Amino acid sequence: HAGRRLGVILKAYTVYLDLWLIDPSGRVIANGRGDRFAAVGHSVADRPWFRAAMGLRSGDDFHAEDIAHEPHLGGAQVATFATTVREGGEADGRPLGVLAIHFDWEPQAATIVQGVRLADHERARTRVLLVDRHRRVIAASDGRGLLSERVSFDPKGRTSGCDPLPAGGTVAFHRTPGYETYAGLGWYGMIVEGK
Repeated sequence: HAGRRLGVILKAYTVYLDLWLIDPSGRVIANGRGDRFAAVGHSVADRPWFRAAMGLRSGDDFHAEDIAHEPHLGGAQVATFATTVREGGEADGRPLGVLAIHFDWEPQAATIVQGVRLADHERARTRVLLVDRHRRVIAASDGRGLLSERVSFDPKGRTSGCDPLPAGGTVAFHRTPGYETYAGLGWYGMIVEGK
């Protein structure tokens, strides 16, 4: 029943790859796309987002995790948001487990970085990137370095700016602003233009 209800939510929110209901020990007990992902029965107790969600003070709080490959979703790149499920549906109820929302990151991110308007002569020598707070590449217009490359970039405390690169070329950057009550994770959008 829980899996079917999660599936109904997924039909309305097409940017989610899957939704998981997880017991307090970290075992997935229901997911919305059970026909596609065999997540039920697997332990996610070692995932940072699970531990963070179980430690939240209120059912009104949530934890947002950096982009990662999720093995139980076919290795897909996901942004996971998690909150505590609480007794009686009350914000201060006893924690009963976790609801994890796995945002389908890769296609959404590709649309962003590939959608930046560049002239043909610029595109050949320009990379459009999204990087996390550790400057790890989480999206790239050229598809290279995803979740493995770290860029040597220091915004020097600035929200946005444009700097020359030591090897020539220019980097323009802007810190992502978050959304409503979500402050963001310190990510930056970057346009790196070579010589």
